[in-house]
Amino acid sequence: MAFAPKQIAVLALFALAACLTPLQEARAQWGDSYDVPRDSYYAPRRRAAREDRRYAPQQEAPRQFYWPWEERPQQQVQPQPQRPPRTYVRPSHPRAPSIGSRGGQEGQTVRRRTPAAAPSVARQAPPAPTKISPNVQVAVFGDSLASYLAKGLDDAFRENADVAVVDRSRGDSGIVRKDVVDWPKAVEDYLKTNPKVAYALFMVGVNDRQAIREGGDSFEPLTDKWREVYAARIDAVIKVFTDHKIPLVWVGVPPVRFEMLTKDLATINDIARERVQKAGQTYVDIWPGFVDDRNRYTATGPDLDGQRATLRTADGIHFTFPGARKAAHFADIELKRLMGANGTLQPEQPTVATVPSGLPADAGPSLDDSSAIDRKITAMLPSLPEPPGIPSLPVKPAAGPVIPLGRAEISPGGALATGRPREGDAAGTVERTLQRGTAPMPQPGRADDFKWPPG
Repeated sequence: MAFAPKQIAVLALFALAACLTPLQEARAQWGDSYDVPRDSYYAPRRRAAREDRRYAPQQEAPRQFYWPWEERPQQQVQPQPQRPPRTYVRPSHPRAPSIGSRGGQEGQTVRRRTPAAAPSVARQAPPAPTKISPNVQVAVFGDSLASYLAKGLDDAFRENADVAVVDRSRGDSGIVRKDVVDWPKAVEDYLKTNPKVAYALFMVGVNDRQAIREGGDSFEPLTDKWREVYAARIDAVIKVFTDHKIPLVWVGVPPVRFEMLTKDLATINDIARERVQKAGQTYVDIWPGFVDDRNRYTATGPDLDGQRATLRTADGIHFTFPGARKAAHFADIELKRLMGANGTLQPEQPTVATVPSGLPADAGPSLDDSSAIDRKITAMLPSLPEPPGIPSLPVKPAAGPVIPLGRAEISPGGALATGRPREGDAAGTVERTLQRGTAPMPQPGRADDFKWPPG
């Protein structure tokens, strides 16, 4: 029986379908979980759970960084649960009944209120007198060290209302460079406009260890020509004060921490001392107050009260306040000496109490007049006996009689005039003992008398 081609194709399709049907049924029985009981060993439930966990999409962690153009999600703030308010219950402790308490019943304690103490007011030191219109001005010129000198000097005259210290220093100045400050011209201009300046202090040198220019020439520091020009500029500064008849106190610079600079500053001090003393002005050397026992720089040392203090700052050049006060003390001694010689500082007169015009002269001292009360009390006290006089002692001469060594002898044989006459050796003890070497004869009762019985 012959088949047409279309029939053959249809039969082939049916045959293929018949072959695939058992395979699909077997696959469905193996993987279908609905036909398998739950308690079966081949249940695919656990594997499905693992696969879900493995391929489950991961949750995105909250971002910590957002670009400026992105909007940040608003975080929802969960309200915190409100806690009930805490109430403090004071524990009840039985107290012993107070004995002798007034106004209370038995078993109760009556508290007595003690009055609060009055607030204590701290006593402050009386302020320094305000210098309204001082008659004497002390001007301080120079570099940065001169500014510290002015501060220390102002503290020295703090109690004197008639003397004012004026700081006219310039920190980066010196007498080497005229382009910074031309000190002769600057001092001249200031003295013309301030006639109350009676004394002046000058302190430079720490900025002067550099080349100096004179005209078109430049000279290296501390050369012979440099010293000559530097001395001439010191003379120019001194001449301004001399023309105005103002006493000048030139203060030398102290040693510094740097060794090479210290050596050069010592040379500058020598030049200034020579020119100032030659002009008849006063030179103050503060070098010994800022060195140790080996004449070397030290940052610490005794202050004005004798206590050990830090005198120099950390840069090794400038002063602390105790150091500035100590440097000013050297200049203060000479300045007060000049003031006393010129009559500027008058000795303090004792205050005498005057009777007010509204009261008669015999009304007696008032309660506010403390000095008059003190004098009245002193007059009422019995007079003490005068102390006995101290016996006067003879004044010992500084040196004895001076006798020239080359003059002729005035005593025979050169013997001293006050010498005791030599006694003769009648017993021959000296000759026998010193020349012959024989022991001296023992004397009764002496240590070399060995007779027995003694005596």
